[in-house]
Amino acid sequence: MKTNPLTAIDFYKADHRRQYPEGTTEVYANFTPRSSRLARVLEGRFDDRVVFFGLQYFIKDFLIEAWNTEFFQQPKKKVVARYQRRMDTALGAGAITVEHIEALHDLGYLPIRIKALPEGARCPIGVPCMTVVNTEPEFFWLTNYLESVISAYLWKPVTSATTAFEYRRILEEYAKITGTDAGFIDFQAHDFSFRGMSGVADAALSGVGHLTSFVGTDTVAAIDLAEDYYGANAEEELVGCSVPATEHSVMCMGMQDGELETFRRLISDLYPAGIVSIVADTWDFWKVVTEYTVTLKKQILAREGKVVIRPDSGDPVKIIAGDPEAPVGSPEYKGAVECLWDVFGGTTTETGHKLLDEHIGLIYGDSITLERAEAILEQLHQKGFAAGNVVFGVGSYTYQHVTRDSFGFAMKATSGIVNGERRDIFKDPKTDNGTKRSAKGLLRVAAENGTYVLYAEQTEEQEKEGALKTVFENGILTQEFTLNEIRETLKKQI
Repeated sequence: MKTNPLTAIDFYKADHRRQYPEGTTEVYANFTPRSSRLARVLEGRFDDRVVFFGLQYFIKDFLIEAWNTEFFQQPKKKVVARYQRRMDTALGAGAITVEHIEALHDLGYLPIRIKALPEGARCPIGVPCMTVVNTEPEFFWLTNYLESVISAYLWKPVTSATTAFEYRRILEEYAKITGTDAGFIDFQAHDFSFRGMSGVADAALSGVGHLTSFVGTDTVAAIDLAEDYYGANAEEELVGCSVPATEHSVMCMGMQDGELETFRRLISDLYPAGIVSIVADTWDFWKVVTEYTVTLKKQILAREGKVVIRPDSGDPVKIIAGDPEAPVGSPEYKGAVECLWDVFGGTTTETGHKLLDEHIGLIYGDSITLERAEAILEQLHQKGFAAGNVVFGVGSYTYQHVTRDSFGFAMKATSGIVNGERRDIFKDPKTDNGTKRSAKGLLRVAAENGTYVLYAEQTEEQEKEGALKTVFENGILTQEFTLNEIRETLKKQI
């Protein structure tokens, strides 16, 4: 579907131009995460800061590409008639006039200025990530006309990048506790979310949010987006990577009585070197990790690379780290890591934790959450095993079970000019608990003591200062960030 930027709105936006007071020439708004009450983060660990990410994609994809190709570069008569038809058929003939649309087309560019924090910055709850204002008095209506599409484009990549960063923080912590090589962490959370996302664009943009903290991904389109919109180059840097892996159809097609041969053929014939991931719960997972591994031990240890066993059902914590309520000594009691240690052994880290032989490993990717990942790492630690024994496949159970309300994102106008006089405006509903209270007036965000602080009711000169920098003005992207720069920014904030 080609996006018509004029109709990328809620219908109620269409007539706000006439609803503002006569003489309005400026509307100034901000986009802010207002609350983490519904966020899927770890209680007691989250520091109420979100990772700001996705604005550059929105600017390039929508404000520049969509507006130019679908509006400014199209015949005025055509785009105006198309808009008029949509309004007339939905709101009634003549309900919305079109002279302002004609004037915008005549102008030839989008008269909007966006100031924002750097992408990769960690923005505190309650502090604006960005502000939006019109640059031409006649087009004051444009600022909040863009509200719905700004929100739709941005809340998800910010939420996904924040979630990925929280995974990274847990993995960094347990790597230090258990002596795991810090370089392994880049690969330890692998994006499995594509099939559970709401479309290719959603999967790709959320997937790049994941890539801000990790390199492991099965979402190929995320790497495409990173190259197309965030200056990445897969020939010059590791943008994202994966490994050969099976699925249940592959294992089933070899039939149950041929499962051992399927494993042998994969390990020895198809992939005699490198990493290969094999789904192992098609029938009897515990048979695979306690019997097949013994039978194939010689072939596995002879490979130049790692065989990764992938359980895909059951309770992730119990499957990986063991079930204390199972019969003592049983595979279920030990868990997959300990079972593989019994077969292959390994080394001991500087902290005294056991790390499986480099030829064997585990990945679990079914319904992983931050809570389950932490529980697995903690239970392994308590049993004396290093965090580096497992990779997490982070899927849509993490990246799709979220909403705009997870971090309470909202875009609200806080200032404007009417008949030449500035008006500081705000909302503060008595029926609310304070979450929906907006800032007031022109805003300045300052970098102080390693974080960002909001100052409201600023003068026009004060508003020009601070950490919010112009990234888009009058149809032009004025500042650009690369994925590598964003990654480096985040690594400094662990």
